Amino acid sequence: MSDQQAQSVAFVRDTMLPQEAPPASQTGPVKWVRDNLFPDVFNAVLTLIALFFIYKILAGFLPWLMGGLWTTASLAECREILDGATGGCFSVLTERWNQLLFGFKYPPDQYWRPTLAFVMLFVAAAPLLFAMYVPSKVLYFTALYPFIAFWLIWGGTIVVPLVALLGFIVGYMAFKKVEAASFAGALGAAIVSAAVVWFVGGFLSDAMSGVLALPEVPSRDMGGFMLNFILGVVCVSLSLPIGILLALGRQSDMPIIKWICVVFIEFIRGVPLITLLFVANVVLAYFLPPGTTFDLILRVIIMITMFSSAYIAEVIRGGLAALPKGQYEAADSLGLDYAQSMRLIIMPQALKISIPGIVNVAVGLFKDTTLVSVISMFDLVGMIRGPILASTEWNGVYWELWGFAILMFFPVCYGISQYSQWLERKLATDHR
Repeated sequence: MSDQQAQSVAFVRDTMLPQEAPPASQTGPVKWVRDNLFPDVFNAVLTLIALFFIYKILAGFLPWLMGGLWTTASLAECREILDGATGGCFSVLTERWNQLLFGFKYPPDQYWRPTLAFVMLFVAAAPLLFAMYVPSKVLYFTALYPFIAFWLIWGGTIVVPLVALLGFIVGYMAFKKVEAASFAGALGAAIVSAAVVWFVGGFLSDAMSGVLALPEVPSRDMGGFMLNFILGVVCVSLSLPIGILLALGRQSDMPIIKWICVVFIEFIRGVPLITLLFVANVVLAYFLPPGTTFDLILRVIIMITMFSSAYIAEVIRGGLAALPKGQYEAADSLGLDYAQSMRLIIMPQALKISIPGIVNVAVGLFKDTTLVSVISMFDLVGMIRGPILASTEWNGVYWELWGFAILMFFPVCYGISQYSQWLERKLATDHR
């Protein structure tokens, strides 16, 4: 080959080769299985063992589920039809679903009321949980929802929740009017103004007892999962702001406020919740004047809220302690007072740090609402252990009822957990 011919040969390709698909072993399900289930010998053995246990569980569970009966009138009839075959007696759910959800005393023709309140809860909670996606005007409905839900669930005249709402509005207006002069004075003015409105409104509600009235349902007639849900939502909603105040009070420079918060937190955290529930049920009545009636659900809400507030306070205190000192100094350098620095700089960062701990307390609190069954309140667990299993028709049914309880509690607790993880990702600012 001459030099001229050698120089005319191109050693660099000037056209692109057509793109080829990656090997089947390096993409799709095959790659996922190899990387996650069989990356090495040890993990492959663990995967095979786990698959064996899953197979054994499903081999026993699926025939029991698929072969179950839903239309029998008693456990004896169910066993007679099965005649030794594998299958669950799910007829207890079709027969007693209303008691499991609403208790055995809530009027059946009024089930629409707590159901409507449950549906409205999602609308009311939307601007609080997904503020970036929901119009801010929905917050007006959120502020009205507690009074609407109370009227729907407990019934009575609508004047009662309207008077309660008016008391909060008047108290807020009094607070804003005096706030510039003194925070303590503004708080006192708000409390006095609201108390006056409620005192006068009490006579007004008695005089207008028939105005837009729903049939009254006393607290003793409420039960089932509805009771667990009411306690969980109300106590979690109340314990968060109270926990924030306790955490700030524990770090206060004023000795009286600091020690009141310290004693409250340490005492409540050192006492089992079941003890506080017994106090709410029995002991609290001894401290009230003779003949005074104090709603049992309200007493339980107070005790559970106190219990969870103490734990949330410690979680938030950990978030406050995790902030660098420079954040406090930055707030001081901007000329912000204590309330402004906490609201605008310190507390948003502390709450973001505290999200996992707050969610942990909220999930635990929702599950702990089942403890009210020990003080003769017929929540979901109380209904299962009491009227249903005590009946001659369904004495001996366990897996079906407790499986239903799992199906009620798990979605709520899992949903709270997933929302917290989504919120952490939305609030992430470190770009890790």
